[in-house]
Amino acid sequence: MKATIITQGRQFTVKEGDILTVNLYPETKAGDTVSIDQVVFVGEGASAKIGTPLVQGASVTAKILENKRGEKIRIFKMRRRKGYYRRRGHRQELSVIKIESIKA
Repeated sequence: MKATIITQGRQFTVKEGDILTVNLYPETKAGDTVSIDQVVFVGEGASAKIGTPLVQGASVTAKILENKRGEKIRIFKMRRRKGYYRRRGHRQELSVIKIESIKA
């Protein structure tokens, strides 16, 4: 069974056993279980349900495998001939999750 979910402001189409990397779930650690209630689409073929905007009563359960940080992104601003430049870096906090079950 497939489902399209909204989590952390992004949409993903998932099935049971999929592993995703999403933005960090606050106040969680590895091994915790997260329930995602924003389900836009669930099912396959003739049994598919499309939400308006969400499917009522549908949810997806996911287990957090690890919390980590992404690769470093370097930001560089410069104004030519003015002596102005700024260097910054950013590392996004991420959660790796595994889809355990889809309830329609």
